[in-house]
Amino acid sequence: MARTKVAISLDEHTLQKLDRLVAAAIFPNRSQAIQIAIEEKLARLEQSRLAQECAKLDPDFEKALAEEGLSEDAATWPVY
Repeated sequence: MARTKVAISLDEHTLQKLDRLVAAAIFPNRSQAIQIAIEEKLARLEQSRLAQECAKLDPDFEKALAEEGLSEDAATWPVY
């Protein structure tokens, strides 16, 4: 995947913590550490949005919707 350079500013304390992680070989370099941190944060935000949208659903309505037509289909299912 193509990469684009982006300049960011960090406070000194955050940069020192980042550099300690790189020095401890937890990340190969600053760029990868920042990229991974951003990807993880974006993934958490997406999961959070999904949870918020799911919370808006009416469980009874969703169950009725899922079971719609099952009684007709159930008659044709094989007996196990």
